[in-house]
Formats: sequence, structure tokens, C-alpha cells
Amino acid sequence: MRAYLLDTAIFLWSLGPAEKLNSQARALLEDRSTELFFSAASSWEISIKVALGKLRLPEPASNYLPKRLTSQGIRSLPISHLHALAAGELPPHHRDPFDRMLVAQARSEDLVLMTADTSFKKYGLEILWCAR
Repeated sequence: MRAYLLDTAIFLWSLGPAEKLNSQARALLEDRSTELFFSAASSWEISIKVALGKLRLPEPASNYLPKRLTSQGIRSLPISHLHALAAGELPPHHRDPFDRMLVAQARSEDLVLMTADTSFKKYGLEILWCAR
């Protein structure tokens, strides 16, 4: 069975109404036997968006994110030096540093990236399209 890395948007969508996610994505997220990972880069991205007022959460991100990850059975994926170096060596298809880190981590850890962002297709990694 494959393991999956959720991009930031897919994680946030998983917390709300089901209409944004397709049935395959929803089924994987609900199946407790699916091995799911969430990058520290996505936590960093969310905390920055909250601080800038671009995203609202019901409580501080430092409380909210760990609770939600635990309740959904999602494992944390730290950023290693290997990941950082791999992100720096990626072709310049995308300038978003958070997304580049997700690509590097998915490749390095042999994870399928769950996304609704077409820019990831340029990197030739295995993705699972999650949008309706």
C-alpha cells in the first residue's frame, strides 16, 4: 500500500465540508489503514497565513494543527537536510518554497502527493488528484 503526503490545501479541505474533495481522496483520508503524512513545511505555511490574516483557525495554529493531525491519524513529516538540499536542486518550475519542499519530500520519501495544484505535475512525481 502506498503512503501519501497531503499538500497544505488538501489538509485544510479535509477539515471542512466534503464538497471540495473527490470521492477517492475522501475515502483515503477516512481509511485509518492509509499511511498519511503532513509536512512541517505545511505547518509553517499555515502559521504564516494565520499571522498575516489570510487564514482563520478556531484556535492558535500551535494548538489546532497537532490536535487535527492526531484526530485524523496523520503523521508528521519533519524537514531534513536531505529534503532541504533536494528542494534547492529542483528545476525552477515553481517559486513557492513550501511547494518545492513538498515535492522534495515526496520524492525523497517515495510518497504520493495528494494535491489539487496543477503546478506539481511539472515535476514528474506521482500525484493523486484530489479536487472534484
